[in-house]
Amino acid sequence: MANVVVIGTQWGDEGKGKVVDLLTAHASRVVRFQGGNNAGHTLVVDGEKSIFHLIPSGILYPDKRCLIGNGVVVDPEVLLEEIKGLFERGIKVDPQRLGLSERAHLIMPYHKAIDIAREKAKGASKIGTTGRGIGPCYEDKVARVGIRAVDLAEPESLDDKIKANLKEKNFCLANLFESEPLAYEPIAERYRSLSHELSPFIVDVSIELDEAIRRKENVLFEGAQGTLLDVDHGTYPFVTSSNPVAANASIGAGIGPKRLDSIVGIVKAYSTRVGAGPFVSELTDEIGDYLQEKGQEFGATTGRRRRCGWLDLVVVRYSTRLNGLTHLAITKLDVLTGLDTLNLCIAYEHQGDTLENVPPQLSTLNNCSPIYQAMEGWHEDISGARALEELPKNAQAYVKRIEGFVGVPVSIVSVGPGREQTIVCTNPFDSS
Repeated sequence: MANVVVIGTQWGDEGKGKVVDLLTAHASRVVRFQGGNNAGHTLVVDGEKSIFHLIPSGILYPDKRCLIGNGVVVDPEVLLEEIKGLFERGIKVDPQRLGLSERAHLIMPYHKAIDIAREKAKGASKIGTTGRGIGPCYEDKVARVGIRAVDLAEPESLDDKIKANLKEKNFCLANLFESEPLAYEPIAERYRSLSHELSPFIVDVSIELDEAIRRKENVLFEGAQGTLLDVDHGTYPFVTSSNPVAANASIGAGIGPKRLDSIVGIVKAYSTRVGAGPFVSELTDEIGDYLQEKGQEFGATTGRRRRCGWLDLVVVRYSTRLNGLTHLAITKLDVLTGLDTLNLCIAYEHQGDTLENVPPQLSTLNNCSPIYQAMEGWHEDISGARALEELPKNAQAYVKRIEGFVGVPVSIVSVGPGREQTIVCTNPFDSS
């Protein structure tokens, strides 16, 4: 029995969905523990692409149960749309296969309205939010005025909370952002309807996980975004509104930290970032374009073109420390095929000083230059490799350099988008 957490070590979009899908084969339950539908996990199974925003990636396995933890903020409309989309593809999603924590907070229409209006008002200073209401929903959560899934079972109380929140939100929309206020009745009526559709899925995720772990079942915890987007430890303020780090798996799912056994950090073989914010190893030349085009680097949620750059090992080592990683999973190694020379960022230069850690000051980070170690590339097709020894020598050296720099063993290497295009060195579920 083991409980495994999968997190991103960069700015999200590392390929967590594929790794979660792969590891789900060894788990009885897959739990999403933070974020909202501002994240998207893309999977390719039998040539068919699937993108999930709220439902855990493990839903493609018919015999697995998926759970959405209390740390996730849930847009009911998006959740029901995902369920419907899966049904249309012949994938059954019912209360036996999917559970939603009764303590999860719900994204309301006024959250999205505030999100969009606030970002628009910032003009050139905008941070690149997806406009899906995630931040404002987390704000209401910590302000203790949020609406939770459990509130759907109490219509009168739900109506009172919507009225109280709308009073404040409409004041801000009209007077601060010069936007149209929202009407109460359409929102209240829609959420009364949603309560009938969602109620069968609402469960106590914490109790269910406790019982499963006591039965010595394997549980897989799935994070969204990446460590450098963590609201506490990321490149603040260009971050998300939650904690994607591994420690939040306990809080966001409702289990004790001692019950987490292995922490798998996903490392894309190069770096990408969506939206604004510092990016030391960013490439704005033809190589950056090559990585973007070959890697199909478009946001799964927004469709925005991702900024691309060389792999920043300073960032990966920082994430290794913050998350207590026990395993690395390297993704999209195949995208680097065809490049004569590869550069790895191993430190930063700032005003003549060498920095080996990510500085917290945005002003410092924005003025850092990368210090690179050059490595020879490869031109051989690696998509058919199923063992490290089958990779070209230069590809093996690249993997080993990552492993050696951060001091954590590589357990998985992805050499293509398909489920089968994977090298598995060790199974994180076998190592506890």
